[in-house]
Amino acid sequence: MPFWKVTNANIYYEVIGEGIPIMMLHGFSPDHRLMKGCMEPIFNESDGWRRIYIDLPGMGKTKDYENISNSDEMLATVLEFINTFVPDQPYVIVGESYGGYLTRGIMQTHRDRILGAAFICPLILPEKQDRTVPSHSIIAVDQPFLETLTKQEVDDFSSHQVVLDEYNWQRYSNEVLVGCHIADEHFLEKIQQSYGFSFHLEDIIFQQPSLFLLGKQDAVVGYKDAFDVIELFPRATFSILDRAGHNLQIEQANIFHALVSEWLDRVNESNRSSFL
Repeated sequence: MPFWKVTNANIYYEVIGEGIPIMMLHGFSPDHRLMKGCMEPIFNESDGWRRIYIDLPGMGKTKDYENISNSDEMLATVLEFINTFVPDQPYVIVGESYGGYLTRGIMQTHRDRILGAAFICPLILPEKQDRTVPSHSIIAVDQPFLETLTKQEVDDFSSHQVVLDEYNWQRYSNEVLVGCHIADEHFLEKIQQSYGFSFHLEDIIFQQPSLFLLGKQDAVVGYKDAFDVIELFPRATFSILDRAGHNLQIEQANIFHALVSEWLDRVNESNRSSFL
């Protein structure tokens, strides 16, 4: 298995394809399969990208992370990975949930290297009590299918998703739950005690093509808080998707595919224009 050693972790990673590096940062508790499951189908129709999937410390197969105690050190670890894995290269970045929060931290030092950024249900405010979120709601249910699941599976499924059918269950199981089941819960509890960065995220204007995908029914991070940063991303598409919770890439797969593909086209266009 491929690992990349940095100061405070031995990071598991997977690389697919050739071309412009694109870093994939998953959310809190799952692993790289969260990103791989939703992003790889897009690249079946778009080449020229070197996709880099990693497991964040405490998640997936990454190991030797015991000296990391907070999100500052998590950020420093990811930055060191990027600086050594794609040294001095421009790259693109995609962050989901907590990965989106880390992405904004990375932008504090790498904004001149990043060619484009996409945020999927991004964590904007680390403290739960500060977030504006809707109550959890369920939009669509396939009751005959739910009857094939155990009570524990139904309880978990219905507490995290807003569309409850076989397609969503299969993807939720294979892309979300598989990572959550192997996460280091004790370590993650420690990180949650210092979940927010100790420093203020500066109001940096990011001029490259960007994308914010927000779930209208996202009861974890919500969608309204993302509009507090909209002016910092003058080239961003902001989309709020109905019938979508915190895993909108699964519940609104077709729209997700279309919007991410369009964003990648904009990144390519901007990258070509910069050399004219």
